Amino acid sequence: MIFELSVGGHYPEYISHIIYFWNEYQIKGHLDVVVSPLFLQQHGDVVGLIKELNLTNVKFTAITSTESDVLKPFNTGIDRNIRAWQEFGLMRKYANKLKCDRVFIPYIDNLQIPIVLNRLRGITYSGIYFRPSFHYQQVFQYKLTFRDRLQQWREKLTLSLLLRDPNLKTLFCLDSLAIEHINRLNNEQKAIYISDPVKIKVNSLSNVEQLKSNLKIESSRQICLLFGAMGKRKGLDKLLEAVVLLPRDLCRKLCILLVGKMSADLKEKYLNTIEQLSSNLSVQIIIIDRYIPEEQIQSYFQLTDVVLAPYQRHIGMSGIINRAAIARKPVLASNYGLMGEMTRRYRLGLTVDSTKAIEIAAGLTELLTKSPDIYCDFNLMEQYAAQNTPEQFANTIFKQILN
Repeated sequence: MIFELSVGGHYPEYISHIIYFWNEYQIKGHLDVVVSPLFLQQHGDVVGLIKELNLTNVKFTAITSTESDVLKPFNTGIDRNIRAWQEFGLMRKYANKLKCDRVFIPYIDNLQIPIVLNRLRGITYSGIYFRPSFHYQQVFQYKLTFRDRLQQWREKLTLSLLLRDPNLKTLFCLDSLAIEHINRLNNEQKAIYISDPVKIKVNSLSNVEQLKSNLKIESSRQICLLFGAMGKRKGLDKLLEAVVLLPRDLCRKLCILLVGKMSADLKEKYLNTIEQLSSNLSVQIIIIDRYIPEEQIQSYFQLTDVVLAPYQRHIGMSGIINRAAIARKPVLASNYGLMGEMTRRYRLGLTVDSTKAIEIAAGLTELLTKSPDIYCDFNLMEQYAAQNTPEQFANTIFKQILN
């Protein structure tokens, strides 16, 4: 059973890759995919794979509307903790109901404490650990606050208890630099690296130009793209502050695309600022407030001149920089953590302290006024992109959980 109640982010892609290669490798047994009712509504392309591939041993099961309606949102720490216990209860319920003996959890981070305290008895499980951070001090030599040290202590304690669970088969991790540190917490070496896959459909130039026309982007503009569900961690606040600090002649040549779902509250918060920037500085800012189907996503990356990733102290990886590398477009990324390290190591663009608007502004000015060759190594970009394929992702999972 795959159990994932989130609708956006990486998870629809992950599920589609697993289903596709489940068929490709002719795997025996039965695969149940337990999701929310909203997933069935928003991701018809993923659900439709079963019919498209004529699969009789794969089935989607949605939790009930009643179960979905009472799930806490992720607004506060208390809500997130309650939500974790709610999801744990549902996971155990559906694993028993569907008579599953193995469970794969695409995002195990939030479920660690309920699993540690309550166990998934009689069920072998594996999951992807997205955001390890306890190793950041050792790897990146960051100075830690008391709060950081407390968080690291909690993380190491929870992880060490999770790794001792005999029912945990494999802890996959998107951070290759974390594997050694995680495995030091337990002798059984249960943590292994897994790539962050992106299935790419490269669109023709005519399709990209048509998209540009549909978006009404003025022909003289250089385009910067901020892609994905808009939230505080994306750095939209700091990006808008940075626009004010840009040279006026650059603003007149700039178009910023904000592509991805934006909550009504967030939209209301930023709309006035965006209108003022557009009016006072002549910068073109376009909001595409909707979910973008998988087959259309790469067009936005092909269209842009610079991909923006000014995440705020983001822990872990982002598929955004992989998509940028495939499109051969420079990324302006946070210099913090794994994402900053990969951007520097593979010369994917420029890193800045994204908590400071003045540094974002300086980085944008550099990337928009100078040749990308100064900051990008296109051979290394290709190497980086080649490491993150759906086939590698599926191979790693099946090799571990089916043995």
